[in-house]
Amino acid sequence: MAVLHNRISNKELRLRLFSENISRITVSFYKYFSINNPKNFRDKLYYHLNTLKVFGRIYVSHEGINAQVSVPDFLYKEMKFFIYNLDTSLNNLHMNISLDNNSKSFWALRIKVRDRIVSDGLKDNIFNISKVGTYVEVEEVNEMINDPEVTIVDIRNSYEYEIGHFETAIKIPYNTFREQLHKVIEILKNYKNEKIVLYCTGGIRCEKASAWMIYNGFKQVYQIRGGIIEYVNYARKKNLPIMFKGKNFVFDQRMSETVSKDILSYCHQCKEPNDFYVNCANDSCHKLFIQCAYCRTKFSKCCSLKCQNHLIK
Repeated sequence: MAVLHNRISNKELRLRLFSENISRITVSFYKYFSINNPKNFRDKLYYHLNTLKVFGRIYVSHEGINAQVSVPDFLYKEMKFFIYNLDTSLNNLHMNISLDNNSKSFWALRIKVRDRIVSDGLKDNIFNISKVGTYVEVEEVNEMINDPEVTIVDIRNSYEYEIGHFETAIKIPYNTFREQLHKVIEILKNYKNEKIVLYCTGGIRCEKASAWMIYNGFKQVYQIRGGIIEYVNYARKKNLPIMFKGKNFVFDQRMSETVSKDILSYCHQCKEPNDFYVNCANDSCHKLFIQCAYCRTKFSKCCSLKCQNHLIK
């Protein structure tokens, strides 16, 4: 039987990626639909995607699939054909091509079976996940952002918001989706009859969040179709104004994608304007933080003197 997981070290996989002489596309997709046997679905997915030299991170559960992958340019159409035919619910599934489209986003294929495709902390069957917020496109989004009667809500983590967001967006100040789902109801409790537009990176969190808000009595909930990625891609294609400023945080080796030249955040150490995320070089810490080039040298890529001293020892 074929080995349905990776057995090669991360170091070796990374070396192989950077020695590749092929062009890749970074793409994300998701779908809420019923999967009766997530384990079998996962194994079938791994076997075929591995043969197509796909790298990335995919979560599978009884409620659907959530994927961020890197695929060779010349195999992209073949991968789409396979996904479309994997289940009738996936036919013509929308795929978001990344903004920077850096081919070095992933160097291994990892597919995991989970309870949820996005961890939400909610109980099963307490609300209708298919009853989601109304989708809005770029032109309408831009109009709504300039409308004082509309509330724009960023449903991403605080650290994502820090380096880039829509100018008028409200931040839900928490770093996990499960916390945000409960807090957004509390924070916006006085807006239940107002127009609310949610957005996230690619749309998946807004699907669950908008359905949750509707269940909790919010009357006019909207969501940006395809999230920041589709919004920016479409606006660039049609030469429309882009109201998102800064960088779009992504959960792969790139850390972020540049949308505009605006720098909205600051180095966490010297407080100079900067938007470059790194992980602390002390592996026992591994804290995600913003660090400028000067502090990167001064602190040896560490988040603090304590971690720097630990690294030296």
